[in-house]
Amino acid sequence: MDERFTSRDSVPNIEELIRATPFFNGLPDSVVERATAHIVSRTHPPNQVILLENDWGSSVYFLLEGWVKIRTYNLDGKEVTLNILGSGEIFGEMAALDEVPRSTDVITLAPTTIGNLPAQDFVQLIHTEPLAGIRLAQLMARRLRQVNRRLRLRESDSTSRVADIILFLAEGQGKESPQGIEIPNLPHRELSSLSGLARETVTRVLSKLEKKGLIKRDRETLCIPDINALERLMV
Repeated sequence: MDERFTSRDSVPNIEELIRATPFFNGLPDSVVERATAHIVSRTHPPNQVILLENDWGSSVYFLLEGWVKIRTYNLDGKEVTLNILGSGEIFGEMAALDEVPRSTDVITLAPTTIGNLPAQDFVQLIHTEPLAGIRLAQLMARRLRQVNRRLRLRESDSTSRVADIILFLAEGQGKESPQGIEIPNLPHRELSSLSGLARETVTRVLSKLEKKGLIKRDRETLCIPDINALERLMV
């Protein structure tokens, strides 16, 4: 398995990346320092399995750089992408809290740096720091809203569904640039799995959106010049 262990002392910005995650926002420095004292960071290449369904939850993971997908399989054995997470997100928290095996796989989509926090340290933090519990509740609420939104759109036309996935990724991980809001130009198969549409349909819709000037694409990046114009497709 090709992965590299990273010392917090040897990479100065690891500490900054950990503290910059929304989960730790507003927590006292002393609390963050104590809670993250045992974090070990690892750098993974693209397309590497980080977690497997039914693994036991011995760690909670902070995504410091890169992208991962959350994957499961339907009854027919077809792969289903449940979510795509970018830097600042956490995963693996449910297995740590419930003390049950993990319910999904996690696979990297790009070079990715992840901080592993022992599950017992995470649970201790939730028990002793009220704001950490609030941050976790906010995370769960946001993910539930995203799932509800996508379920409502399952009956919508293909353009609305693809636009929703782009907006979903922009909301969570979009970066502002002079050209607009930028997200990674993910493979069409991932957008297909997220939207529930055939890959050919996703490709056709993306081309249509690009011709209308609603998105711009290059090899690495998908840019949304006017996010309000893309949102109007959803009305």
